[in-house]
Amino acid sequence: MTTVLICDDRRSVREGLTRVMSAVPGVHRIDCVAHGDELLARFSRQPVDVVLVGTQRAVPTGVEATRRLVAAHPQANVIVFGAPDDAGSIAAAIAGGARGYLRWDASRPELVAALAHTLASTAVPTPRAPTDSGVQLTERELQVLRGMSQGKSNGQIGRELYLSEDTVKTHARRLFRKLGVRDRAQAVAHGFRRGLVS
Repeated sequence: MTTVLICDDRRSVREGLTRVMSAVPGVHRIDCVAHGDELLARFSRQPVDVVLVGTQRAVPTGVEATRRLVAAHPQANVIVFGAPDDAGSIAAAIAGGARGYLRWDASRPELVAALAHTLASTAVPTPRAPTDSGVQLTERELQVLRGMSQGKSNGQIGRELYLSEDTVKTHARRLFRKLGVRDRAQAVAHGFRRGLVS
């Protein structure tokens, strides 16, 4: 059974996400806090399986809360959620230790997949430097990476590029291998650092 802690300074967001998460199979307990200080104190007293941290464009509180929590508790499984086109917050949160991200409008299947993926990662991911610093991605791989950076699912990327979901997964595996990363979060963080996406 999964325990979840939600951190966002907007009450409506906390209540809305609690309603959605309470319908996700396997979620046992959901708690909420409004600020980073509360998040640190609550997690220190009672660690949870997954922490969901809200981000807002040009507002550093969510990113800073993520950074502080992971610095104090490297084992924390943090997923940030926010606007799909807020690339800056997504990149900063992942660089600060978040394991992944979700769009505000993520569906229940996407939430379930994100929780399963996060809980399956037993160690904090550390991006490996590719052996070739001049890694060349194909145009299609770059398109897939850009879609990931916008928080889109493989299905959404496929529909936009007129590709099957399996083909998108194949391109994703290839770009993971080229970049020397293990998952979407690492690929997106690497892409922002290298200027492959913006």
